[in-house]
Amino acid sequence: MDSIIVKGGAELRGQIPIAGAKNACLTLMPATLLSDEPLTLTNAPRLSDIRTMTQLLSSLGAEVAQLQGGQVLAMSSHDLTNHTADYDIVRKMRASILVLGPMLARDGHAIVSLPGGCAIGARPVDLHLKALEAMGAELELRDGYVHARAPHDGRGRALRGAVVDFPLVSVGATENALMAATLAHGTTELRNAAREPEIVDLARCLRAMGAQIEGEGTSTITIQGVERLHGATHPVVTDRIELGTYMLAPAICGGEVECLGGRIDLVGAFCEKLDAAGVSVEETDVGLRVSRRNGRVDAVDVTTEPFPGFPTDLQAQMMALLCTANGVSVLEEKIFENRFMHAPELMRMGAKIDVHGGHATVTGVERLKGARVMATDLRASVSLILAGLAAEGETVVSRVYHLDRGYEKVEEKLGAVGAQIERVQGE
Repeated sequence: MDSIIVKGGAELRGQIPIAGAKNACLTLMPATLLSDEPLTLTNAPRLSDIRTMTQLLSSLGAEVAQLQGGQVLAMSSHDLTNHTADYDIVRKMRASILVLGPMLARDGHAIVSLPGGCAIGARPVDLHLKALEAMGAELELRDGYVHARAPHDGRGRALRGAVVDFPLVSVGATENALMAATLAHGTTELRNAAREPEIVDLARCLRAMGAQIEGEGTSTITIQGVERLHGATHPVVTDRIELGTYMLAPAICGGEVECLGGRIDLVGAFCEKLDAAGVSVEETDVGLRVSRRNGRVDAVDVTTEPFPGFPTDLQAQMMALLCTANGVSVLEEKIFENRFMHAPELMRMGAKIDVHGGHATVTGVERLKGARVMATDLRASVSLILAGLAAEGETVVSRVYHLDRGYEKVEEKLGAVGAQIERVQGE
């Protein structure tokens, strides 16, 4: 397996281009299953998860072409030849469940394996299934697969409009229900819906395909089903998690970095915490400029929440920053259980962290020390790289295949602004 070697101590200066959002692109790609006309996505990230989704869509009969070095995805689902999403592909990535709603809405039947992904808690799909059941789907769990049917009602559409009241905010369930509702007969109202920018981006893409959607970005989304959707071209929104990650780089080791394509509205709650810690964030004509106002940052408390709150996907990276802050910080994880698995690895670098259930107390130290550490999931992997940038000596991060699921060319982007970082191929 490959490893990343980081030598700490260098200040960072320059510009880092921010890619299109992984989580948005993984949601937009299954939208091609809703139409027999082409869907083209621009500003697509070049990641292993995108390749996995490409493999899944291709197994269903869709055609996916990667153009311009992978930054453009040209897709067509003119003729779906298979309605079974196999375990061998789905187990690699939880976003695979997002093919269920589109296939069910378009053709009235689908068989989808229960998904896999990072080991950061149960993250069940019951909210996805309950939403589809409310729209008339008949579901059965058998041998690790969801067997779904929605018999056509004589009006040419398999699903029917319904009121779906989510008991908990779920991004994935909102996305699945939103796509399915575009082709349902009648009106669907999604209550307590997720408000993330990725949801807004999906709604804009579906609207470009002919869907009738109102309320995205609020807790209530209303969809008037249409008979068919057509083709479209849509740019993937900026990745707010990659943006936040690279904003933390100069905050943790000094210097000044401009994140190209960055927007404060994508990371508002995160910026508030950076400001409280003593990190300056300025809007520019092309992105966001980030630097420390003084020397060592100050401790702050962080609680993860659904958007527009502090993102759970930036919690690990924020912990890396707070390991060297003045004072004591408390991080509360309210989205996923088991998401402090990076803490023991940071402690190997000299961090002082005490984890109790969903809370982690971080007592800042003046300097971390390089060590051999192991990535446990996607966001944990990049948090260890950030910590390595600020550490004394050399840090070796192993199991970086997690990293490649969510960050493209991380060594090139950080190296271009002065980081001493390299990838070493494993045997």
